[in-house]
Amino acid sequence: MQTIRYVIKIYEQMLHCYWISFFLALSCLFGARHASLGDADPSYKNCLGECEKSGCVGKRCFPHCTFSSDGASLDFPWYTQEPSYMRWKQWDCQSDCRYYCMLNSDRVRSSFGHGIVKYHSKWPFKRVFGIQQPASVAFSALNLAMHFHGWLSFFILLYYKLPTGLDKKPYYDYAGLFHLYGLLALNSWFWGTVFHSRDVEFTGKLHYFSGIVLVGYSLILAILRCFNVKLEAARVMVSAPLLAFVTVHILYLNNYQMDYGMNMKVCVVMAAAQLLIWAIWAGTSCHPSRQKLWLVVVAGAAVMLLEIYDFPSYEGFLDAHTASHAITIPLTYTWWSFIKDDVEFTTSTLLKNGKMASRKSLR
Repeated sequence: MQTIRYVIKIYEQMLHCYWISFFLALSCLFGARHASLGDADPSYKNCLGECEKSGCVGKRCFPHCTFSSDGASLDFPWYTQEPSYMRWKQWDCQSDCRYYCMLNSDRVRSSFGHGIVKYHSKWPFKRVFGIQQPASVAFSALNLAMHFHGWLSFFILLYYKLPTGLDKKPYYDYAGLFHLYGLLALNSWFWGTVFHSRDVEFTGKLHYFSGIVLVGYSLILAILRCFNVKLEAARVMVSAPLLAFVTVHILYLNNYQMDYGMNMKVCVVMAAAQLLIWAIWAGTSCHPSRQKLWLVVVAGAAVMLLEIYDFPSYEGFLDAHTASHAITIPLTYTWWSFIKDDVEFTTSTLLKNGKMASRKSLR
């Protein structure tokens, strides 16, 4: 137990020492954000208190909030008794009260000319067929489809369109790394789709944890590819510290404190680091598809800025996070297109050099 506390203490100190200057700069650029101002709004608090007593928000009532399945009144808190189908969907009475009170409060604020505020750390969104954030779900599903298409075409290119060695292994030295990247990306966007459908603790943790794993692995991949690291021992030496950091970060969030703000900062720093590495490599290499890589870097920076700026939701459907998911759809297609170009360029270069070497040996 003392060892775990010691590791957590070191982790917190490391975050503080290395990243505080970076985020101070970001805060100067974008200003401080105020989260959950709607929670303290009097109209919202009064509505929520009344709903907890009566199970109604205005003329809209939730029978399952005040009565059991046999119609008998409940003698204990209504939010502890939910029908099985409501528990399965996770749309309980408390969630319904918060949702409709949020809509009422938002209408009241708009009538007085006040701006949109967050409720429970989230912008107000309108449900569609029980889906909490329909636009984000649609864009996440499209990202999932784009990653699947890119990974599948990458696989077909490697093993069916390009020559392979005698052991049926591709000549591309980073094939295994990008296969793993594809699987991690599919896993991340799958849980992102589930999370935006319904935000509960379980889906939230899977979404955030799979996301931090993908970002951390992407940084490792950028280092290994841009610095042309091919030896297994060297790859382990590069990957081990970053894998350890990501593991400690996830354990910290899961077992100590689920700090969403800190998690976003960690993801932004690692994403910025990998974009910088790719940008430097694109500027110094003679890769024939470096223009595509530049497009990925610029679009990736735009996505990162949207995550930082985080403007309010428009018409209850589109906010900065949703817009970032929309941008990543063509970004994903371009990224996998660059990867396939890199496979073809690297393979053709290796085969050409091999033929030249064999001719010299014959002479």
